[in-house]
Amino acid sequence: MNRVGIVAKPDAGEARDVVERLIVWLEEHGRSAVLDKETAGLVPHAPVTVVGRADLPGQVDLIIVLGGDGTLLSVSRSVGDLGTPLLGVNLGGLGFLTATTLDEMLPAVEAFLDGRMVIDERMMLAARVRRDGAVVADFLALNDVVIMKSAMSRIIDFTVAVDGQAATAYRADGLIISTPTGSTAYSLSAGGPILFPTMDAVVITPICSHTLTNRPIVLPGTQRMEVTLRANQEVMLTVDGQVGFGLREDDVVETQRAAARIRLVRFPHKHFFSVLRTKLKWGER
Repeated sequence: MNRVGIVAKPDAGEARDVVERLIVWLEEHGRSAVLDKETAGLVPHAPVTVVGRADLPGQVDLIIVLGGDGTLLSVSRSVGDLGTPLLGVNLGGLGFLTATTLDEMLPAVEAFLDGRMVIDERMMLAARVRRDGAVVADFLALNDVVIMKSAMSRIIDFTVAVDGQAATAYRADGLIISTPTGSTAYSLSAGGPILFPTMDAVVITPICSHTLTNRPIVLPGTQRMEVTLRANQEVMLTVDGQVGFGLREDDVVETQRAAARIRLVRFPHKHFFSVLRTKLKWGER
């Protein structure tokens, strides 16, 4: 492995110093750093290769993501089906996906180069919006696809089909379609279950459903879901909480397991349950 990508959240307080330290360390160990354009703006005089964010995953053997979970989610959608491993280093708040601390960063990179790190594969969701029979938008999500009303909208009416068969109808403030990775994000806040992150499954979680019989449901990852909007009002589709698309009455949101899988690098001792206990205080309250 000769080329290592670095992506940093530009407004993170320590980002500049951390990027400079990484570049020096990589050079000392015979590796070259490749930065996306935003990150390169932090170190304009550094002797590195600079490429666009979309081009970075195809030119490196590892991407070190410096920031919070939002930064890693953004990079994961750029990686797509290229399979470039991601090492998330937390410079933000919760840091559930970016579980490596700043003090652990250089030992983690060294351990990866020596083959001593674990790589977890996570499923992604492919989502598309059909309008009048035509596809008008395509997305990839690592965490979730959410359909939700605007601040002043009324309760939304949806119908849901699974593998072409009518499943249920919802009257709710919204609907979360989540991967196992995303089960500890928005879906959890809305009352959804925690799924082991390497599972092949999807969670459908209604947001404030206006009935006592609708509850979150876990489906096999192989199944395709179609959510049809039955209301003429302001409704938004969001992807990983970062990308938005306005929906109209009778639009159909199709989601299914994506061909792409994201590969997250971690220390062997940082298993899922230790992260749950550390980040969410699971079992302590």
